[in-house]
Amino acid sequence: MGQRAKAAARILARTSTETKNALLHSIADGLKTHQDAILAANAQDLAAARAAGLRANLIDRMTLSPARLQGMAADTRNVAALPDPVGEEFDGRILPNGLRLHKRRTPLGVIGLIYEARPNVTVDIAALSLKTGNGAIMRGSSEIRRSNMAIMQVLHEALAAHNLPQDAVQYIEDTDRALVKHLLTLDAYVDMIIPRGGAGLHELCRQNSTIPVITGGIGINHIFVDASANLAQAIPIIHNAKTQRPSVCNALDTLLVHEAVADALLPQVVENLSKDGVTFRAEPKAAAIIGQHEAVSPAGPQDFDTEWLSLVLGLKVVSGLDEALEHIARHATHHSDSILTDTWAHAQRFLDEVDSAAVYVNASTRFTDGAQFGLGAEVAISTQKLHARGPMGLQELTTYKWIILGEGHVRS
Repeated sequence: MGQRAKAAARILARTSTETKNALLHSIADGLKTHQDAILAANAQDLAAARAAGLRANLIDRMTLSPARLQGMAADTRNVAALPDPVGEEFDGRILPNGLRLHKRRTPLGVIGLIYEARPNVTVDIAALSLKTGNGAIMRGSSEIRRSNMAIMQVLHEALAAHNLPQDAVQYIEDTDRALVKHLLTLDAYVDMIIPRGGAGLHELCRQNSTIPVITGGIGINHIFVDASANLAQAIPIIHNAKTQRPSVCNALDTLLVHEAVADALLPQVVENLSKDGVTFRAEPKAAAIIGQHEAVSPAGPQDFDTEWLSLVLGLKVVSGLDEALEHIARHATHHSDSILTDTWAHAQRFLDEVDSAAVYVNASTRFTDGAQFGLGAEVAISTQKLHARGPMGLQELTTYKWIILGEGHVRS
């Protein structure tokens, strides 16, 4: 598979932007044409997941619907509409000796993707990889194998229709976990590994890969409500960040509230969010303010280090910006954190000091997403600092080469 992906990537690297865009539109069309088959396969995966007792948040991630398929198709068309980064020339200069230099964007080569129960990721990976001229070898979790194989049928039909090699996008169908470690050592053929899943998957890749690994997608995310925050605005922001889709990595996990506004805000938060099924883990100061409430229980020692991925929210009262920043530095995973404030100096300090891939002022953390950032889609959200950070779109799936143009130059 590695050899075939490498050969296919060489063909993709010289494929025109027009052909790649037409391919993406064919994929989007295919998702509609094959909708019934994809949803039937997904229904089988969901039935097996429920029978196995999988958690509700995991089942939500696995679930496809006509609306979600339409969204996947729309994201694919959005990728087609974006500028092709491959071939872009930048940082040009002329040296004193007359040599002309510039950098040119090129595909990475072959990307290995290992991910858990999200079949929409299969389409996102394919769209971004193909647009940037990269081959892809994918390994999804066994829980969504049927769904992914139905989607792969769409991808391969589209590639064949445009006379491009089907090996450009491959899927490891065998569920033997040993094959994951095998993929992680294919450094002769694979140029980057991107895991999308829990902390265990990321640690497995870091410890076993002989290929550079981009990690991220694990979010213990915070909102800090400052003393000067607009509390009427704060409630819908908090509600959106926690409840709009709680099973994803950019959902809110911990709410930090300045002690000056805690009495006014915390009861409103509990009353508002509990109506939608949210339960709360409150540290002692927050619990004392809220009083007895069936949705509130004491925070445990690990609760502020937990990515909930469900309708659970940690609550903590802090003395001010310093304590909020200290808490975030200790407990965050460098994904998405937000401050709600009308004090610009506090906003600036938060932006400067919070070391996360996405840092917000007066906004929900739910926007950390490739499509929401105008990238069309994302292959992952990186929380590390090399070579990419935040939602990884087209540009993040390229590297560059130096181009040097001479006129008989020799070095003296």
